[in-house]
Amino acid sequence: MSEAAVYFWTAFLSFLPISELRGGIPFAIANGVPWYIAFAVAVSFNILIAPVCWIFLSTLHKIFLEMNWYRKFFEHFIERARNKLHDSVERWGWLGLIVFVAVPLPFTGAWTATLGAWVLGLSKRKTMLAVVIGLIAAGAIVTAVVLLGVQALNLFVKKV
Repeated sequence: MSEAAVYFWTAFLSFLPISELRGGIPFAIANGVPWYIAFAVAVSFNILIAPVCWIFLSTLHKIFLEMNWYRKFFEHFIERARNKLHDSVERWGWLGLIVFVAVPLPFTGAWTATLGAWVLGLSKRKTMLAVVIGLIAAGAIVTAVVLLGVQALNLFVKKV
């Protein structure tokens, strides 16, 4: 795979709702990108989710709500985001939002946090800041896990 293709797929995976940087960083490192570049590219593209999501929710979302299939999908997604995020924000405030994003598990990333913050009526500026801090922490965790995993694998696999 060409270097440009690796960077494209790293950025693409980092922007997808399910994988986010949890998919982008391991993909980049597995394809020979130095960890610090993989971290920077994946986190940068993952950070773009918050403003893109917020812009979508304040503009196109209103138009799409007219479509029945979209309304059903969105209501389901909203309910999940609200349920996941409400307790941590209620208990911990903005620190809860940061921790929610920082934990690199499925459905705890920038998409869910931004959507949940929007639903809960939280400040856009504080949400963006919390998401950025959380993503930097999540990126550091994922990078460390990938690097430690690669080093552990090297103990068992003999290079030819």
